[in-house]
Amino acid sequence: QVQLVESGGGLVQAGGSLRLSCAASGRTFSSYIMGWFRQAPGKEREFVATISRSGGNTYYADSVKGRFTISRVNTRNTVYLQMNSLKPEDTAVYYCAAANEGLIAVVASLYDCWGQGTQVTVSS
Repeated sequence: QVQLVESGGGLVQAGGSLRLSCAASGRTFSSYIMGWFRQAPGKEREFVATISRSGGNTYYADSVKGRFTISRVNTRNTVYLQMNSLKPEDTAVYYCAAANEGLIAVVASLYDCWGQGTQVTVSS
């Protein structure tokens, strides 16, 4: 398994940008599908984006498509989430996760390892 540590969250005004990073421990990072999820207060955790092992395939939730970009650098054991045109409804704790099986994964239960989360707050 890998250990995941997110960073890059913070407070930003609507329309602004943030880039989240998720650093993974271990030497098998490239064998994992990576994903980003988020959870707002009082709501269930929801899928945001996922990326295949090589980075050649990505998939996004409709709510973030065209605004967020997921990417990875396997030599740095890091996955990123570039978030542009942020909206107040993007406010949540953002989690990165790693999955062993499949090509891409949009269901939280398919992920084996989770980070501790990083808070993103978008003010109106």
